[in-house]
Amino acid sequence: MKKYAPIILILALFKFIVQWMGNGNYGFHRDELLHLSVSEHLDWGFMEFPPLIAFLGKLSYWFFDYALLGVRLFPTLAGVAILILCCLMAKELGGGFKAVFLAGICVLAFLPFYRNHTLFQPVAFDQLFWTMGFYFIIRFINSQNKRFLILLGITLGLGLLNKYTMFVWAFGVLIGLFFYQKGNLFKNKWFYISALIALLIFLPNFIWQVQHDFPLLAHLQALNVYQLNDMDPMAFGLGQLDFPFTLIVGLFGLGAMIFGKNLSKYRGVGVGVLVVFCTLWALHSKAYYVFGIYPVLFAAGAVKLEALLLKKPIWMYVIATFVLAPSLYFIPQLTPVLPIEQYVAYKGLKEDKNGRIALTSDYADMFGWEEQVRLVDSVYRALGADEREHCVLWAENYGEAGALKILGKKYGLPDPISRHGTFWTWGYGNKDAKVWISLGNEKPSVEHVFEDVELVKIITHKYAIDEENGIPLYICRKPKVDIEKWWKAYEDHIFD
Repeated sequence: MKKYAPIILILALFKFIVQWMGNGNYGFHRDELLHLSVSEHLDWGFMEFPPLIAFLGKLSYWFFDYALLGVRLFPTLAGVAILILCCLMAKELGGGFKAVFLAGICVLAFLPFYRNHTLFQPVAFDQLFWTMGFYFIIRFINSQNKRFLILLGITLGLGLLNKYTMFVWAFGVLIGLFFYQKGNLFKNKWFYISALIALLIFLPNFIWQVQHDFPLLAHLQALNVYQLNDMDPMAFGLGQLDFPFTLIVGLFGLGAMIFGKNLSKYRGVGVGVLVVFCTLWALHSKAYYVFGIYPVLFAAGAVKLEALLLKKPIWMYVIATFVLAPSLYFIPQLTPVLPIEQYVAYKGLKEDKNGRIALTSDYADMFGWEEQVRLVDSVYRALGADEREHCVLWAENYGEAGALKILGKKYGLPDPISRHGTFWTWGYGNKDAKVWISLGNEKPSVEHVFEDVELVKIITHKYAIDEENGIPLYICRKPKVDIEKWWKAYEDHIFD
């Protein structure tokens, strides 16, 4: 192992430095603001996702006080761990130095990982748990040591507390293991002990789902209605073709595990990967849902190529160059390593007639929140002392609410309310409030609730996403509906 450590360390350091350069630029993404918001209401589950991301958000608060660099350190470390595990899997699969090197290069060249390992979202940790799971399966196959089955169970349980796509991973692996020694593993008691450990770790979230009438199902239904049903079924498969060089290495790995002789004892892993891929495709998933399978494919592909090129080892370095070099130019599009003015010049973007510049949705979603919070604070401070004491901040969506909740801390703003997703579960605040400051809610919505509605400003931002441009800020007084009944009546629409 010592001879591989220097190259793994160098590749991991490169990964860390690039991610770190992007972590502090622009601002929080709306999803990050939600994940940090739920960390202030720790529970065993939330309306949109399991609880692990909230726990990690709480750690980021304890260690870094919600500093952008500190919050994004967590997904970056997950990405670095994925690279290291990919290299270690190449070694475990029988690869030498060049296979380990190429496996790490593939992780560096796989562009979506830069985006996934920047944002504080469950995605990075989902990919990490998938990769860890494959690693422990390979270690067990090589050693027959029950310790790796126990670690597999722990990984599965924690993965389920992070993102429910871990169920799909587990399903694929379960099917794949029938192809390992003709399913002999299913006669091993430690396999079932491992499954029991996973179940016990996941049990608190399952109980939470039961107690809350399975909000997961409502969220999945809304996801299907508003996003997945409208997706072109071919988009999932075609999305994998966006990264052809790493895909080729991955396909070599898949073929080697399923059909090859040298890696035949890992056929169950290859079949598991294929089942996961096909299942997610059949479910009309987004292309990135499946990216967690790639590290094990990169490792197997690197080992296969090393074997094929045993007599021409220089070609391994040529392949590594061809895999990595084309990706370097595109890194600024996936993680914000460039200041915004340099990024605009790099992309050749121009202002439209309204003075706005259209960024990618991820980047656009990192702008405008600070300005919104600053404006709300100025309106809040302009109120009289009595009105400030009895004031409610009402945000239309979880991005605006998250901004007021997290970024508003430094201004001393009260916690906001919102009827969107998990925020709805935290209630409507003071129903007898004398004044409500409404952010993002359209005129018909506020006029339905209040008699006295005053428009303060229409908020725009040069870089912000369309959804957060042209949004109104109102001061509202004299509710004309029963706030408690109005809030309760919205329960079926919180994911709209």
